Amino acid sequence: MANHISLRIWLFNLFLIGAALLPISHSSPSHYGFQSKAKAKPLTTQSDFKVRGANLGGWLVIEGWIHPSNFDGIPNGDFLDGTTLQLKSVTTKKYLCADAGGGDYVAASCDDKCGWEKFRLWRINENTFQIRVPKDQFLGIDGTQVVAVVVDPTDEENFEIIRGSKDPNRVRIKASNGYYLQAKSEKEVMADGPKDSDWGDNDPTVFELTILSQINGDWQLQNGWGPKAAQVMQNHYDTFIVEDDFKFMSENGINAVRIPVGWWTIYDPNPPFPFVSGTLKALDNAFSWAKKYGLKVILDLHSAPGSQNGVAHSTTRDGSLEWGKTNETIQQTLEVIDFYAARYAKHENLYGFELLNEPLYPYVSLKTVEEYYRLAYKVVRHYNPTVYVIFATRLSFTRDDVPSYLELSPLVNSFENSVLVINWYSLFYDTFTNFTAKDHIEYVKVERNRQMTKLLENNQQARIYIGEWSCGWDAENPTEEDLKEFAKAKMEVYDRATFGWTFWTFKNVQNNWSMKWLIENGYIDLLHR
Repeated sequence: MANHISLRIWLFNLFLIGAALLPISHSSPSHYGFQSKAKAKPLTTQSDFKVRGANLGGWLVIEGWIHPSNFDGIPNGDFLDGTTLQLKSVTTKKYLCADAGGGDYVAASCDDKCGWEKFRLWRINENTFQIRVPKDQFLGIDGTQVVAVVVDPTDEENFEIIRGSKDPNRVRIKASNGYYLQAKSEKEVMADGPKDSDWGDNDPTVFELTILSQINGDWQLQNGWGPKAAQVMQNHYDTFIVEDDFKFMSENGINAVRIPVGWWTIYDPNPPFPFVSGTLKALDNAFSWAKKYGLKVILDLHSAPGSQNGVAHSTTRDGSLEWGKTNETIQQTLEVIDFYAARYAKHENLYGFELLNEPLYPYVSLKTVEEYYRLAYKVVRHYNPTVYVIFATRLSFTRDDVPSYLELSPLVNSFENSVLVINWYSLFYDTFTNFTAKDHIEYVKVERNRQMTKLLENNQQARIYIGEWSCGWDAENPTEEDLKEFAKAKMEVYDRATFGWTFWTFKNVQNNWSMKWLIENGYIDLLHR
């Protein structure tokens, strides 16, 4: 118990020091007893070992990479958290919109390009929602006028969305006062509509619904299932990755697994809303199986409190990015790192500890990332002086505005047993538009090789790691030989990485993203490389 108290004091001091250093980024969008210290042996780094591994994505952090059947059957499943939609009045022929994007009244006067007409759902239950506007306020009512001024919504900001029996894309919206929203004019939207409706084109309480986008992640799945989430998720944890998968990996040349984990697991068996228990036991099982079959483990914090990139795999509720905006999210993340390090850092099969996956550029500043990494590195080193600590570059969703993949090199090279991780795909950017199979293969052989050389030249002390790659591509009608050559080209280049690589992901419903399928069908052969 004394060690526990002294550790907390140490961390508290660390947080106080960090609070003075950590910037606020201007962004838009009893766990210490796993292994006794008497038996713990610090991991000896192996300079000749190189990771050839697989990500266990879709197991502990969903990211949409689990089988779609896990989402099938959710009541009103197209109205999950983060669904972005438009609501067009049948009488004004214009869209509901928050004036200036939020902070004022709601009108029914926007066209489909004004940008203020998009709303995001927070699901309360299958029919009741809180509705968020572009500038992050929520819809509410002031008297009977509909406004978008609420920052912290309560039950008074709950709205029931009722779909038409003949046309589910026609809806009526019931406010907490018992009345329905109605567009009396383009400038006047009130919550005083009658309870009766004929759903006709002259009914101001009727709106035409358009769903623009959805998010498929842990938050959406578990909140969507509601009371049934515990059963659905436990079945997933029990069946998606099992001991035989570790045996298969060991027998087919895979020597490591990268396991994406979420921040809420540290509170298991009582994680906060909307998460359910089960992830910590699954993670313990993974370490046990890794030890049995001789696989190294790389722990990867894939989802940080508040979401570090606003996309599904960081468990955003509605596409928002809150991580790094306040010191609170940073300090909470350090507590997450502390939990995982206390529990696993001295486990003989832990090989690397990735502090954060893909913070989003430019919304998370370089200064914020660097200060967090310095503090998190110290937390890990408190428990293990030699395990590799992995630092992820920032993610960009555009080709024209991307951070240098060398921006962290000075920082990472200043630490011992440090690793710089890059995730390299052959999708997502305009660079790869209209590429033939041969173009994709040539790009890997030439451009990725050039980039790898530059990485190696600028990171003498730090190791280089390709944390994610796949055989996903948009080549038209590739042959089996094309796919084999594509996989071979990538592995030849990524084998140059001094730390190694891990494929995303071991299992996937899409074949080119499933290492298991690629191995079973002869596209990847690690035993004869």
